[in-house]
Amino acid sequence: MNRTVITESAKETYELARQIGQEVSAGDVICLIGDLGTGKTVFSQGLATGVGVTDIVNSPTFTIVQVYESGRLPLYHFDVYRIGDPEEMYEIGYDEYISGDGVCLIEWADLIEDILPDRYTKVLIEKDMSKGTDHRKITVTEIGL
Repeated sequence: MNRTVITESAKETYELARQIGQEVSAGDVICLIGDLGTGKTVFSQGLATGVGVTDIVNSPTFTIVQVYESGRLPLYHFDVYRIGDPEEMYEIGYDEYISGDGVCLIEWADLIEDILPDRYTKVLIEKDMSKGTDHRKITVTEIGL
């Protein structure tokens, strides 16, 4: 699934993520990396829709993890922006989620790189304001295959 896609709107970013969400399987880990305002939340919402989640999806910034069970698979949505030390992840049951029967979606995954599993999908979202406020370069890379 290694690919690079240019999106020119939030709708296009959402649609790309929705398609990826339709392809994920139990045990998959999707790691989102990108600066503030690059579209990680829009991507998360699209991926959740692709998994079949019917709940409203927002970044779980203060709760660290939000569990959605309304889709074809459970979706474990992490936002680790406020994690001071990757070891804090184990206090919220990170191991159980990562080895669980759902899909893990981790925003700001680069902050916990040391504890990511051996196999995951890295989604790097970059914006280039010189090409417009909605221009995104999204690079999807399979790690550890």
